[in-house]
Amino acid sequence: MGRILACACEDVDLAEIRRAVEDGHRDLESVKRATGLGTGPCQGKSCLALAARELQRLGVDPGALSPFTARPPREPVPLGALAALDPELLPRGDRAAPPEILPPRPAPETLPSLPARAEVVIVGAGIFGLALAWELARRGTTDVLVLDQGYLAYGASGRNGGGVRAQWSTPAFVALARRSLELCRGFAAEMGVNVWFRPGGYLFLAPDREQVARLERNAALHARLGLRTRLLDPAGALRVAPRLDPSSFLAAAYNPDDGVVFPWPFLQGYAGRAGALGVRLRTFTRVTGFEVSGGRIARVLTDRGAVRCELVVNAAGAWSKEVAALAGVAVPNRPVRHEILATESLAPWLDPLVSLLGSGLYLSQTQRGELVGGLGDPAEPEGLAMGSSLRFLARFARAALRIVPGLAAVKVVRQWAGCYDVTPDNGPILGPAGPANFHQLHGFVGHGFMMAPAVAELYADWLCGRGRHELLARFAPDRFARGAAVPEDFVIG
Repeated sequence: MGRILACACEDVDLAEIRRAVEDGHRDLESVKRATGLGTGPCQGKSCLALAARELQRLGVDPGALSPFTARPPREPVPLGALAALDPELLPRGDRAAPPEILPPRPAPETLPSLPARAEVVIVGAGIFGLALAWELARRGTTDVLVLDQGYLAYGASGRNGGGVRAQWSTPAFVALARRSLELCRGFAAEMGVNVWFRPGGYLFLAPDREQVARLERNAALHARLGLRTRLLDPAGALRVAPRLDPSSFLAAAYNPDDGVVFPWPFLQGYAGRAGALGVRLRTFTRVTGFEVSGGRIARVLTDRGAVRCELVVNAAGAWSKEVAALAGVAVPNRPVRHEILATESLAPWLDPLVSLLGSGLYLSQTQRGELVGGLGDPAEPEGLAMGSSLRFLARFARAALRIVPGLAAVKVVRQWAGCYDVTPDNGPILGPAGPANFHQLHGFVGHGFMMAPAVAELYADWLCGRGRHELLARFAPDRFARGAAVPEDFVIG
């Protein structure tokens, strides 16, 4: 029988959909994340009905066949038209952001049952939860259960821009990111999953003297630490990214070893290899509480039953504050929406990820030609909102055309949002808090994806009795109460 194509944009056939269902993806949005179905220019218009029929034929619960989450704009709109809109006249933050919408849950009988016990329970199947599960399993701790309230890649790990850089302002972050870059380069070979790692570098643009001074300080630090970061004048930056407007910045910093990955395969790779070693992953399972006895968590309570445990890790990202509160633990995190978009495909021209310091703008080009970029919004309030806004499109278009005016005719085909997990000093929260066996692994703002591979290695060593690394000790949960906040680094967005 010949190959039956389901999604022409992404070259997904019915056989791939069937394999996704066999691998445990029991809802339409999850199958989308596993295969790429419906993520191309038509945004599911040509494949949604066929995919839904195939899932129904395979026995997927009808309640889990809701259409993909809406990703405005419905019609492609050029950046020039969006830039003509005044962002200040568009709804801000709390008026623009709808509340969190949980994905449709498959019928309970179609989901694998929960075990009665697990040595380690990890709450959150994002990059941190899955990377830690893999690192624990490869060290011999295989009785691990990973829980998530949604499908794989539902949270920020499936909604980010995929950037991985060593250009940071503090030695601690440089060390973590540098190790993560090493792991990214070898991930496909070790895990058997192509994550489309593209080492095109990062190019930071400084629009004023204050930002130039920041790049100069960073470059001096990077030189001491052995990074290949170099400062460029506008002419030098144009040799790296030729379509930039040299009048929009004074100087730039470029490190050719930074890069970009595709997030979804990263999660699938960790989940698959960890599962092969015995780790159990249970999606569509919401943690509702903890049973504490003798100062320790004895059982994790969920909407699908309870699990006895020896140790619990809160790796829930933007939901970590809620999860910690279930155990009576207060953490200073706050979830904040961050939006991203993708354009139509263009001829290749942009090798590095480009960021304009001070504005939070970043922009990269995928191997298929789309431009992918984001921009933080100072007016965005705290909250678990993952809807899309017109205000973001207008603000992004204006910022992008400032540095690349030639993009005015390029059309936006998709936008989406996830939540940053923000702490007061933009540093993570790592270590036990409250019950003695309740570990916190969250608070990475917008750079968790790029730090996770390295942090998971160190954290697994700690949990397996090999001692706590100094890099983890500096990010202890009690540092805010002790007045020992870490030096704040710069965050894109």
